[in-house]
Amino acid sequence: MQDYCCLLNTILIVDDYAAFRSFLRLKLGEKGFRSIVEAADGLEAVAKAEELQPDLVLLDIAMPNLSGIEAAARIGLVAPQSRVLFVSQNTDSSIAQLALNDGAGGYVLKSRIDHELLPAIEAVLQGKRFISPDLYPA
Repeated sequence: MQDYCCLLNTILIVDDYAAFRSFLRLKLGEKGFRSIVEAADGLEAVAKAEELQPDLVLLDIAMPNLSGIEAAARIGLVAPQSRVLFVSQNTDSSIAQLALNDGAGGYVLKSRIDHELLPAIEAVLQGKRFISPDLYPA
């Protein structure tokens, strides 16, 4: 994987579960990513994205106040250069497709985070799409 940690100014982690945000922060920190900001719901995510203009937004689907899909659409308006990668436990491929239709670069299942997060980040930052293979089993 290219050394993206040095190329990114800010990563915004958005999840309503604090322990999961901490887990992602730790995992990204171990890989050298340093400027990591957190938000606990969709409305906070939009506000922080507008303020900080993050390079990457890791976004859950199911959140209070504003769903991840709605938040992604708003983030696209207020921070158009931000790349969005959904990180969700929702395994419904139609939900994943809705998320991707709103401009997200990828969709990673939380159950696959250990194996797929870094390749997904790399793909999204390269302008490619990444979708957890478990969403569309052969």
